[in-house]
Amino acid sequence: MFSRRTSWNLAPNRFTEALERARAQGQRTFDLTASNPTTAGFSYDNALLQALTHPQGLTYRPEAKGLIDARRAVAAYYRGRADVLPEQILLTAGTSEAYSFAFRLLCEPGDEVLVAAPGYPLFDFLAELQDVCLLQFPMFYDHGWHLDLHALETAASKRTRAVLLVHPNNPTGSFIKPAEAQQLNALCRARDWALVVDEVFLDFSHGDPATTFAANDGALTFTLSGLSKISGLPQMKLGWMVVSGPPEAAREAVSRLEVIADTYLSVGIPVQLAAPALLDSRHDFQRQLMERVRANLAELDRQLAGHARVRRLEIEAGWYAVLRVPATRSDEELAIEILQRAHVEIHPGHFFDFPADGYLVVSLITPPDDFREGIRRILALL
Repeated sequence: MFSRRTSWNLAPNRFTEALERARAQGQRTFDLTASNPTTAGFSYDNALLQALTHPQGLTYRPEAKGLIDARRAVAAYYRGRADVLPEQILLTAGTSEAYSFAFRLLCEPGDEVLVAAPGYPLFDFLAELQDVCLLQFPMFYDHGWHLDLHALETAASKRTRAVLLVHPNNPTGSFIKPAEAQQLNALCRARDWALVVDEVFLDFSHGDPATTFAANDGALTFTLSGLSKISGLPQMKLGWMVVSGPPEAAREAVSRLEVIADTYLSVGIPVQLAAPALLDSRHDFQRQLMERVRANLAELDRQLAGHARVRRLEIEAGWYAVLRVPATRSDEELAIEILQRAHVEIHPGHFFDFPADGYLVVSLITPPDDFREGIRRILALL
């Protein structure tokens, strides 16, 4: 009755079972896995809701690529970093839909997309639902994270159609280096591959502002982002893709994507009309979030300074930190022990396909008091 593409193992893993037991028992835990900004204690201006009450929101105005004013607002977001025209932009109901559109555009059933590991586990499901195979290639750590481009080439086959990158990566917080981008462009041109680049964390650099791929012209490129992270508004479900690259290929891609988007017309009119205001709100949200990220990171480093067995890996951007811990057991077993004995929720590294045991991932947007106590408990246990 059901398709093979949905034949997932739906049984909860051991960590999830342990977490459900703790919650059922009413146990107080310190959550260091926070990813939802709307429940993390940040303040939002209620005036944002007024932007959703535009009178034209009661009129259905289907536009396959999205309303022009909303696309102009997205183009303005890139101003100063890249020259992006509204004609290059397609609005989507979040970045997950943008991935689906890109996979449909580029791949026949069974074709392959290369993706770096460690990385975000959602990609597996998005690819499977589009009958696309994901092939991982590793990143390596040497005073920061780097792409293993030789491993990328080795992993490819005749059915490879694209390379998927997250810039900066989640959860490693590492950017694609300029030299890596140059090599990727050359490789994609030679192999007739596309680049799909997720930039949802681009604005959250811990140092200098990052360079976007939105104007990349070395290969056909699809740059994805949206309000979920940029403005801390995942509930608005407004994302986009910017198409760039060799002019003829980019024009053809936009034309085909417009038909795909016109088939769904999934982005609501009210949120498109509100897009300029929602994007403008990012400045206050990002200020709040980065203040907390910096404070939690400083607290983490302060506590780690007195601990010889745990170290923090270098991060350049994003909301997460990766801890290197003694690999005396599996990451899942360690996370369960931390939950049961220290009453702290933390992500085991295997959730993100780290190359071995000995990695934990901690959210830096956790409220500071909970973060401080959670880290203290983890380090005391270790």
